[in-house]
Amino acid sequence: METMNGIVSSVKILKFSERPLVFFKLDNQSCLIANHSLNFLADVEDDMHVVIGGEYNSRKQFVVRKYAVIGETKMMMEFNRIAI
Repeated sequence: METMNGIVSSVKILKFSERPLVFFKLDNQSCLIANHSLNFLADVEDDMHVVIGGEYNSRKQFVVRKYAVIGETKMMMEFNRIAI
C-alpha cells in the first residue's frame, strides 16, 4: 500500500448508491474512494490536509483504502461553531 498526503480539491460524487463513488484531487493527483466514502464526505472538504493510503488503478487514479484528516474534520469544525 502506498501513502500520499496533501491538500484536497474538486470533491465530486461520481456514482450515487449505497456506497457512493467519490472523486477528488490531492495535489493534482486524481483519487477515488468508495469504501468509507460517506465518512469521507462528512469529514473532508476542499482545502483540507489529508493523508491517504491505497494503490493506483490501470487509469493511474489513486484508489483510496484508508484516509486520515490532519487537524479538525469538517464535522468537528461545524460542532465547534455551533457550540460557541
